[in-house]
Amino acid sequence: MVGISGVPGTGKSAAAAVLEQRGCPVIRIADTVEPFVIGTDEERDTRIVDEEAWVASFPYVDGYVEGHLAHLLPCDRVVVLRCRPDVLDQRLAARGYPLSKRCENVEAEALDSILIETLELHPCEHVLELDTTVRTPESCADLIEAFVQGRLPPSIGTIDWTAYLGVP
Repeated sequence: MVGISGVPGTGKSAAAAVLEQRGCPVIRIADTVEPFVIGTDEERDTRIVDEEAWVASFPYVDGYVEGHLAHLLPCDRVVVLRCRPDVLDQRLAARGYPLSKRCENVEAEALDSILIETLELHPCEHVLELDTTVRTPESCADLIEAFVQGRLPPSIGTIDWTAYLGVP
């Protein structure tokens, strides 16, 4: 099972769509969490998921699991997609995200939040941090497949976007 994780706007769905087109099985986390939604956070404009119950009930998948919670699963490998915060803000603005939601996600990206959570649960030799800022979804899918097949070594800690704290 391979997790494809990252904050919203980093390219998870686009890379997963390419992998699906190539015949790879992909489970989208958004399609699995509904039974585990325990409320909504109106201020943050998000659903609250009982992550422990969701993880405990998630079946092992021989394929890819895509979504911003994928790194919480007991994956064999995890790919954390990253995007330069100023570009991420543009992507989220184009999706119609309100400023507060954009700021929250841009700050999470600048602080490496998903990567840190990933490394708390998975050994670094099972993790690939992938900068999607200027890559196409096809290029990202190529690199994900190369990592899964052992042709691309694990890599973490090569991205530092702390200079973008406070953007937008």
